[in-house]
This record gives sequence, structure tokens and C-alpha cells, in this order.
Amino acid sequence: MKKAVKYSIIGASGALSVINAVRAARFTPEKTAADALPDENIDVEKVCEHLSRAISIPTVSYPEKENMDFSQFDLFHDFLDETFPLIREKLEKVIIEEANIIYRWKGRRSDLDPIALLSHQDVVPISEGTESDWTHEPFSGFNDGEFIWGRGALDMKNHLMGVMEAVESLLEEGFEPERDVYLLFAQDEEVSMSDSGGAKSMMETLKARGIHLDCVIDEGGAMIPVDVKGVMNNKCLCGVGIAEKGYADIEISVNAKGGHSSQPPKHSAAGELADIIKNLENKQFKAEMLPFLMDMIKNLGRNCTYPVRLLTCNIPALKPVLKAAMKEIPLSASMMRTTTAVTMLSGSPAANVLPQKATATVNFRMMPGVSSDDVINHIRRCVKNSDTEIKCLMKKEASAVSPTDSRAYKIIEELCLRESKDNIVAPYLVMCGTDACTYEPICENIYRFSPFTAGIELMLCAHATNERIPVSSIGPAVAFFKRYIRKASAE
Repeated sequence: MKKAVKYSIIGASGALSVINAVRAARFTPEKTAADALPDENIDVEKVCEHLSRAISIPTVSYPEKENMDFSQFDLFHDFLDETFPLIREKLEKVIIEEANIIYRWKGRRSDLDPIALLSHQDVVPISEGTESDWTHEPFSGFNDGEFIWGRGALDMKNHLMGVMEAVESLLEEGFEPERDVYLLFAQDEEVSMSDSGGAKSMMETLKARGIHLDCVIDEGGAMIPVDVKGVMNNKCLCGVGIAEKGYADIEISVNAKGGHSSQPPKHSAAGELADIIKNLENKQFKAEMLPFLMDMIKNLGRNCTYPVRLLTCNIPALKPVLKAAMKEIPLSASMMRTTTAVTMLSGSPAANVLPQKATATVNFRMMPGVSSDDVINHIRRCVKNSDTEIKCLMKKEASAVSPTDSRAYKIIEELCLRESKDNIVAPYLVMCGTDACTYEPICENIYRFSPFTAGIELMLCAHATNERIPVSSIGPAVAFFKRYIRKASAE
């Protein structure tokens, strides 16, 4: 009897191994259309020259509008008019407030919802004292043949100019869209929240006209090369942002008597605040693997090498282990929960004075479904001191989650997969903020994807010293926008 049980277990294990091997063999990327994409005849040298000139115009934005030099935006508008004469001639152009641009490319049919392509004209300033750290002047737009350097090269004059180049090229070819096509370029994305700023003004303008958008595409996603020896070889992850996290800066202050440091109480205001901070960091928000994250992991798993697929084909069964592992890595943990980051502290003005008020500023990035009110309630549960003040300094709620079965998402997916069999398209959650969510009142299909190929190291240069973009990524990006506009503006 014991031998029978033993052999039964061995047999069952062998059968499961065979089943798993078969499942892993079949766990491959889904087949896509095999027909090649047409050559778009992009004059890359000319496009690079235009991008360099765009970068050389310092359209810097600041939180205080009076500090913005709008004459630079005027120069940028003149540059666009000069560089894209067919757009100037054939598209309707409206300036909203100081410098926000709405272009309307009228389609043949007024009964179809328009599409919109978003970008922003503004860039962040150069950190004072770091100007000499740049390899090339930050507003030079210098092209060394491998990279174009300068503020805005990645965020996001590359995207804006890519859209404009695509539209101008389509006009040269005599293309006419079925739907209206809107190009919406904000003046202050870098410094505004969704309830203010240029994007809000442009959305309200469209809403007042009774316009409902079929789809929106904005920055947020990218094409990131992935090459992990023995796991995933020479692939490119095309991340399509289907949602973005919310943002809240919360000030937490503890009040106390204060006095001379020679006669301290058991806990000063700073000590009480330290307990609150410790509680906040120890009591993190619950981590959840939302459907978009499972889809992303599944798409990555399908593209792993065969031995690794023996594990990745069982992702649903491994979900608890995977979740536990991801919680230990800050980057992956941030994709599963609302994050808590204590960023600023203040207390006594002198070393020998007890603080009458100790303050911490805590930055929260909320998952879809978690509101700023939920964050406040979470803080209150972590606070035991009755002399604590909680104040929200700034907030932007998390966006809605856009579907992955919409016409627009499928167009992005199809174009990426047809461009290369090594491309992996996956939905993901954008950690930072964009203008895209501002258009939720007039659009349900909002996607964040910028079709420029750049590695992680380069992506981290956005807003930093030596921001630059590979020249090799520029032609394919313009070609993507041309193809996207053709398909998305059809019936």
C-alpha cells in the first residue's frame, strides 16, 4: 500500500511537471498582424533641427504666474507658425489665457467624437548653481549626432514637436481625417494641479462647445529597452499609462508649551511628532495587485525565456508570494499602494529652545480609489496626541482607470506590436501627474504614452542635469504619431 501511494505521488508530480511544461511552452506573446508598417519617409535631420530650435527657447514655468516670462512663449508660438506653415494655414488656432494653444484640425464628419493629442510647452527651470554641470548648455539644443541635449528634450518638447511634425507631414500628403483632431498644448503643466492651470481652461473651453472626446493621448508612458540575460533578451517595454496616482501634501503639526532646553519635558513637540512619523511609516496603506498590474506582469511573463516561463505561466497561483516580494522593493511597492513619504521637518529656531510647534510635511501618492479624505482619516488613526493639527496644503485626486479594450488602446497596442516583434505592450499606473486626467469630464479613454525609446538611466535625466534624448528615437516617434492619427481619426 505504501509503495502504491509513493508511486501515485511520483506519478502525479510527474504529470504536473509535464502539464506545467506544456503550459509554459504555450505561454507566449499573443500573435499579431504580420503585415509590415509602411515607411513614413521622415526627414530625421530636419526634425532634429526643429527640436533643437524648440529646446533653445526657454519656456520655463513657475508656480507664481507673475514670474513667468510669457515673451518666451510668444517666441515659441512664432517658431511653431514659421516651422509648420501648413498647420498655420489649415488648422484653427486659439490662444487661451496667456499662452495655452488649441489647434483644431477639422474632420470630414461632425457626427464623430474628436480625438485629442496633448502636450505642454513649459519646462522646469535649471537648478541654481548647476548650470556648469551640464555637458552642453541646458538651452542649447545641441545635437552631437547621438543625443539632442537640453531642458525639454525628454519632458516634453520631444513629444510636442513629434505631434506637430506628424500633422505637418500628413497635411503635406493631403490626408484628411474623418474626425476632428485637437492638439492641446498647455503653458503650465509642470506647476499646476488638475483643478487649475491651462489644461483646465482648455478642457472647459471644449466642454462649453459641447465637445466629447473619443480619446486622449498624453505623456506618461515610454518605450524602455529590457535586456536581462537569461530572463528577457532584447525586448522593449511599451508602457501605456491607463491611470495616474493622486497627490497630497499634508502638514502635520504638534503644539507644546516650549521653553528652555535645560528643563525639558519627557517628550517635546519634536519627540511627539517623531512618534507620529514612526506610526505613519509603520502603518502603510494596504497593498493590492490591481488588474492592470496583473496584466502587466502577465505580458512581461509571456516574453521571458522558456525556463523562466515555467514560473511566470503560474502567476495567479504565485500571486501571494509575488505580492510579498514586491512590497519589499520601493519601486514595485509604489505600484500596489498609496505611498507615504515624510519630506520636510521644522521645529525650534534655536538649539537651546524647546519648540512650541514641530511640523512635518508628508507627501502621499494615492492609488486610484483612494481619496485625499481617506489619507486624512488614515493620519488621524495614526495620531494619538490631541494637540496635533492636520492641514492639507495641496492635493490632486487620483485619476479614473481607462479601459484596455477601447479602440484607442488597441490602436496603440497594434502599432507598437507591428513595429517590432520584440515590443511588449502593457498597461501601467503613472506615478507622477500629467494634464491628461484634467480631461476626464469630457473623455473616458485617456492614455499616457510617448513613443520615444530611452533607457531608465536617460529617463531619470528628465528634470535633471544633462537631460537629453537619443537621436535614433526621434524618427520612429514621428512615424508612430502619423500612424496613430490616421487610425484614431478614422470612423
